[in-house]
Amino acid sequence: MTSKIKILPEILSNKIAAGEVVERPASIVKELVENALDANSTRIMIDVGKGGRSLIRVSDNGIGMSRDDAILSVERYATSKIYKDADLFAINTLGFRGEALPSIAAVSKFRLNTRAENAPSGTEIVVEGGTIKKVSEIGAPQGTMVTAGQIFFNMPARRKFLKTVTTEMGHIVDSLTKIALGWPGIQFRLTHNQKLVKNWPATGNAIDRIVDILGRDVKDDLFDVEFSTDDVSVTGWISSARNTRKTSRGIYIYVNGRVVRDRIIQHALFEGYSGRLVKGQFPLAVLFIRVPYDQVDVNVHPAKHEIRFSRQKKVHEVIARVVANRLRVGDAPAWRPKQYIGTDAVGQTHRISESDIDFSVPGGTFQFGKSLEGPAPRFTRTDNRDPDESRIPASPVPGVALHKESNAVPSSVQAELWGNKRFGDLRAIGQLRDTYILCESSDGLVLIDQHAAHERVLFEKLKHRFQDEKKPSQRLLIPETIDLGYRESKILEKLVPSLFELGLEIAPFGGDTFVVKAVPLLLKHKAIKPLVIEMVEMSAQIDISSGLDAALDRCLEVMACHGAVRANERLSDREIRELLDQIDACDHPSNCPHGRPTWIRFGFKDLEKMFKRIV
Repeated sequence: MTSKIKILPEILSNKIAAGEVVERPASIVKELVENALDANSTRIMIDVGKGGRSLIRVSDNGIGMSRDDAILSVERYATSKIYKDADLFAINTLGFRGEALPSIAAVSKFRLNTRAENAPSGTEIVVEGGTIKKVSEIGAPQGTMVTAGQIFFNMPARRKFLKTVTTEMGHIVDSLTKIALGWPGIQFRLTHNQKLVKNWPATGNAIDRIVDILGRDVKDDLFDVEFSTDDVSVTGWISSARNTRKTSRGIYIYVNGRVVRDRIIQHALFEGYSGRLVKGQFPLAVLFIRVPYDQVDVNVHPAKHEIRFSRQKKVHEVIARVVANRLRVGDAPAWRPKQYIGTDAVGQTHRISESDIDFSVPGGTFQFGKSLEGPAPRFTRTDNRDPDESRIPASPVPGVALHKESNAVPSSVQAELWGNKRFGDLRAIGQLRDTYILCESSDGLVLIDQHAAHERVLFEKLKHRFQDEKKPSQRLLIPETIDLGYRESKILEKLVPSLFELGLEIAPFGGDTFVVKAVPLLLKHKAIKPLVIEMVEMSAQIDISSGLDAALDRCLEVMACHGAVRANERLSDREIRELLDQIDACDHPSNCPHGRPTWIRFGFKDLEKMFKRIV
């Protein structure tokens, strides 16, 4: 009987192993740049062709390799970073997961040029599909240059799953951006098809690199974080709760210099913001966590994205507490001291507050203590006002324009749920917390979420505007500039023509900067920069290359959300009446564009049962 189990040929097993490490061109860039950092490089140049399909070349000025080391570096299971069992559980470099060079060489036309410090000459190794073709002596500068051409040339099934050049290049820039943000003392230079894409010069001030990548607008809204114990160190920057995003793309986490995705750290970050963020909001954060190398396992994921802490609870508690206390101090008045000194539970000194701070604010007095273990800031009211009173505006919010639709006809969806009755026929009897509109119908009580309902109205109006000849917009007296990342700028470039059809006029302004020249009338009183950033981030969550319509729908959802009346906004009787009439004109009045219900109903029988009037 013939055995069904066979030993795979070496070339096939190499391809399988390579598939774990090399997911796409961005994976190659990440691995090669991390190797360059491990080699003590101070300048790293990355050249890419056709989104990484035809060329990826990474050059550095690091320590280089001797001839023997260069040959071994492209052999499977050869490494300079692991010597004994214990080393696997105390990795102090950005490697190791079997090392990347053999994997890259197995799926590309590969060339390695390197020269070690003080060596008279360098070494060149040519590998094709995992097979060494040539080893020769060459003249070369100190450092290493790795070239990977024709990615997946010997794996056509894998190559056909690569996305468009723009998409793959976006992943490359994202990957390099994360690394550059964590290594501000290193110069990174990226070109694509021989054109400069990014150049981050080395800087001794990490905030300069952060501002360069996250944008100048965030600089004044970032709080520095600095805290350490014997075995956990946390440094970095976090945004105030006023500066948030709709996705987690603005959160960067580094553990011992390595870019990671870690649920423990992210959960701790959110816990630190507890009570400050609503569901769906994400802060900006750049956090550097240092722990002893033997207390973190980096050999969890083939691409080294994930880690595992041996003392997860300790790390979680430290991060959550530090973030919460920093936000607490950061929300103090602008004249607060700039240096903060505090102590942890065991009496170790760290920066929190240079002294107890007592200061008065309208309606109360805050007092901050020095101890991280201490209670939350104490708040003592000095007047007898209702705590909710300050949220009620004295007059209807300016800029809320609800234009009445004439001859509105109930839709089939509404007719099915509402019994052929119109929202316009309801009798409005008031607002609950300036958020829900209370209406009386012939058979019960109807509650309408004013934001969700108006959001639906505006979304459908925007959808219909593509068919209108007139698309009224408001030109800005002073055009507003917006800085984006590479991937986000490419997405916005594709959206610009469609957004123009909606009255949102945006034009390139050089590099990854855009200028907003005009906005739709319904957004003329709204902050436009957060709107555009959110539209691009929401579009980035889907593959825009697979269809512009889906990305445009995301943009319409964001525009409707920003243009709609908010919760806690008082509406006049006229505005309530006009909103009810506009709901009648909607094709899908029962849900907002995000899927939340716009209204709920309590029948009289339901109410009477609740009050025990009937059994």
